[in-house]
Amino acid sequence: MSNPGEARIDKWLWAARIYKTRTLAADACKNGRISINGANVKASRSVKVGDKVGVRKPPITYTFLVKQAIEKRVGAKLLPDILENITSPEQYEILELSRISGFIDRAKGTGRPTKKDRRVIEDFQVPISLDNDFYFPFDDDEEEDL
Repeated sequence: MSNPGEARIDKWLWAARIYKTRTLAADACKNGRISINGANVKASRSVKVGDKVGVRKPPITYTFLVKQAIEKRVGAKLLPDILENITSPEQYEILELSRISGFIDRAKGTGRPTKKDRRVIEDFQVPISLDNDFYFPFDDDEEEDL
């Protein structure tokens, strides 16, 4: 067990409801998505009151100020006592821009076709039926009358 004023970062991320499971929090640490005061950390690193925890969830990086170092999960109503969200407004602008843009940045021809692409492909592939019922402007009988 660690000091009373400290907690493992993976347990704190789970307890503060930033990640749904402790395994996800530990994986994020292992993949370099978690930083404390600007330095990437392992899951076993301790977090103290006053530390700034950076959580990179693409496309943005959230920043939290640790108010309490806890290792037991608390209710959502108690989160203001545990952490303070100090993420910069610029990060939220990036998030909003990515929501607005959607798949516009997708390079043409990569990934699955969009609904519009699929319709164009289907219109291109539909064969024209040349059955006997096909309408011609002039029948053979009418040409003889002229």
